[in-house]
Amino acid sequence: MNCNILGAPVQDGAGRMGCEMGPSALRTAGLVGALRDLGHTVADLGTVAPAPVRPLAHGNLALKALPEISAWTAAIADAAYAASADAMPIFLGGDHSISAGTLSGLARRAARIGRPLFVLWLDAHPDFHTLDTTASGNLHGVPLAYASGQPGFHGYFPDLPQRIDPARVCTLGIRSVDPAERQALRAAGVTVHDMRAIDEHGIAPLLGAFLDRVTAENGLLHVSLDVDFLDPSIAPAVGTTVPGGATFREAHLVMEMLSDSGLVSSLDLVELNPFLDERGRTATLMVDLTASLMGRRIMDRPTRSF
Repeated sequence: MNCNILGAPVQDGAGRMGCEMGPSALRTAGLVGALRDLGHTVADLGTVAPAPVRPLAHGNLALKALPEISAWTAAIADAAYAASADAMPIFLGGDHSISAGTLSGLARRAARIGRPLFVLWLDAHPDFHTLDTTASGNLHGVPLAYASGQPGFHGYFPDLPQRIDPARVCTLGIRSVDPAERQALRAAGVTVHDMRAIDEHGIAPLLGAFLDRVTAENGLLHVSLDVDFLDPSIAPAVGTTVPGGATFREAHLVMEMLSDSGLVSSLDLVELNPFLDERGRTATLMVDLTASLMGRRIMDRPTRSF
């Protein structure tokens, strides 16, 4: 497969500084080499630069860095559209606000080629706040709401050329949801599989049913992997830790199933904060998970000492 790597060093959407170092950490952890070792052709397209910042004022006074995130979203959307023309783009965050741009650009690409875009959101949080409902004001909590066309973004974020149908979104591993998000998710028709559902049913049947839907509609599949999808005991390098996340084997199983499906057309790797890491263990795990998604089998995994 041809892969385009693109860094988006955004930290303005998070509550803690450090995510801007995420793309460098993923590269240092050997992402490009791991993909090439699996036989893929890799082009590293470098780093997105934000669009010019324009003054923006909003009635929700809790909002932080609204002009900056709006500018990043515009630039990342254009870059995502271009990078997806003839290759599988892999976007290196940066906090999860980058997905406002990646999803916008990818939805535009999917519409151009006449195929529906599905989204698998691997995260402790659904990131389904609007500009009006977020209490923290951290805009890494809004990208999925924005990209699926929820109200309240017009005039503040770039206009969407194509929204994502929320009925084609599956959130997996969710375990921290605000009341406003819970109501909005239900109203929009997003599929939500929280950690209780995973505990009760197992992760494979839940993911398998969603992949069957993608196949049935001949869809493209974007995977957005947030570090906090993982349990903080194995992935400490994130500023939004929530106990009880996916285990090492559950995470690799998800990636192996995605690889077997052959459906994944794009990928986000987000919220890696190297400042909070332990000797690069989280960056290395994210690279290993990407390798599993891109074809590494369980028997091919190297032995490491820590």
